[in-house]
Amino acid sequence: MDRKKALRAAGALLIAAWSLAATAQIKVGVIYSATGPTAVVGIPQKNTVPLLPRRIGDATIEYLHYDDASDSTQTVQLVKKLVSEHRIDALIGPTGSPNAMAVLPFVAEQGIPMLAPVGTTAVVLPMDEKKRWVFKTTQNDGLIAEALIAHMKKTGVKTVGFIGYNDPYGESWLKEFSAQVQKAGIQLVATERYLRTDQSVTAQAIKLMAARPDAVLVAGTGGPAVLPHATLVDQGYKGKIYQTHGAATPDFIRLGGRKVEGAFMAASLMLVLNEIPASHPSKKMAQGYIAAYEQIHAAKPATFGANVYDAGLLLQKTVPEALKKGKPGTPEFRAALRDALEQVKEFVATQGVYNMSPQDHSGFDARGRVMMTLKDGAWRLVAD
Repeated sequence: MDRKKALRAAGALLIAAWSLAATAQIKVGVIYSATGPTAVVGIPQKNTVPLLPRRIGDATIEYLHYDDASDSTQTVQLVKKLVSEHRIDALIGPTGSPNAMAVLPFVAEQGIPMLAPVGTTAVVLPMDEKKRWVFKTTQNDGLIAEALIAHMKKTGVKTVGFIGYNDPYGESWLKEFSAQVQKAGIQLVATERYLRTDQSVTAQAIKLMAARPDAVLVAGTGGPAVLPHATLVDQGYKGKIYQTHGAATPDFIRLGGRKVEGAFMAASLMLVLNEIPASHPSKKMAQGYIAAYEQIHAAKPATFGANVYDAGLLLQKTVPEALKKGKPGTPEFRAALRDALEQVKEFVATQGVYNMSPQDHSGFDARGRVMMTLKDGAWRLVAD
């Protein structure tokens, strides 16, 4: 009897061992900027990592996450470490547009799908052999620009000025905005640039005001998006001031105070969720993410955290398909994951609904944005 028990126990242990061996482990790198100039964007992304799925189907997911301190050189070094030491199957991040552009050639060379929560459209457009490995979880500049320009036309704006970062984020916005305002019949009368670390943009503001535009678009992110806005107000500018979705942070409101009241912005529905109808497909998803984030951190997340959360949802959707074609840790699995991401259709997430294709690696449509204005220190929905 004891021998039979021992055999049964040994058999159970062997089955358990086989089961454990059969469980695939997928390694996902996550890079964010939790310190440095882009920290206001990176901190909610870092805080979202604990909410990412730890198991997808029969696979367990290990997240190896690092802070690049908003430094593109560190981003490249960390990606190389994730590839050479950890052999990651996918990358979420980095936070900043310049950082993403810096690592794009490397992840493409290694054949690693990158889910990029960045603003610049340049990581996915124009599509080529390198960019086919990158998928954006942030609305493309063009989609946001459409809403801003539609509001400008509706409110009688005939001339507009532009001030944006002197980096890939600002460059992407200037290119997209210039093309769209021209088609809309609005004249771009002045263009100025500034650095994320600048302490003054008075000279640029004076030049903008000399052109007498009806409105000004500021293409910045977080706290640094306040500087041109506040400076224009201090200089006595009375026209409309628009912001990109990069300003969708609590710091923009906190640092800007009364000076940013009346700002216009198109961005994620999360900022005005209470005003969004229940029929919107993403409302429940956004509510679920906010509740889970608050439970851990006792604070509401910025929309930038949701871009990382959506990356996790996209992996949850596509990993089972990739597992049918390759084992984690192999080029076959990574290529299959890339292909599966490209086939995502009508996938509801916190920021909108994704429809990917070989030509479109962002996939958002108008359901991924709303027009809003800042009133009494809070974003409020602007009626169509």
